[in-house]
Amino acid sequence: MKALKLLSTGLLLVAAFAVSGQTKKVGTGIGDIAPEIKLNSPSGKEYALSDLRGKYVLIDFWASWCGPCRRENPNVVRAYEKYSKAKFRDAKGFEIFSVSLDRSKDAWEKAIEQDNLQWDYHVSDLGYWNSKPARTYKVNSIPASYLVDPDGVIVAKNLRGPLLDRELDKYVKKL
Repeated sequence: MKALKLLSTGLLLVAAFAVSGQTKKVGTGIGDIAPEIKLNSPSGKEYALSDLRGKYVLIDFWASWCGPCRRENPNVVRAYEKYSKAKFRDAKGFEIFSVSLDRSKDAWEKAIEQDNLQWDYHVSDLGYWNSKPARTYKVNSIPASYLVDPDGVIVAKNLRGPLLDRELDKYVKKL
């Protein structure tokens, strides 16, 4: 009797899940729900990726010691300046969520200032390649990026230079 009750409860849960249309899984592929990242900023303030739901978000993995990252930063800054004030068809805006793979807080802060990374969302656990978000997102080279839609779904990966603009332009109503 107990086994039958457990089986019927399980079937009800499966049916409820199927009816809800909830087919997206948490993962790092295009179409997946982006895994949560919750870390501190250089000032110690905790930021969560999920706090930015409703906006397009570029998750940008980088580090102060990474030459290619530092060379890409002007493109990221330009995109932020262009799209942070844009009107989107289905979102409340655009934000950048920078995840640093630095080991040194001082070097990280200095690079943010030097590269004029003017957005608020800078986070790190100072774990270098052992950073929890880097492991979760399977980041094995940087710069690496994920574009997340207002529902938290990954819509593109590794957008650099003009590719970021091309992708964001698909969703913009008015610049």
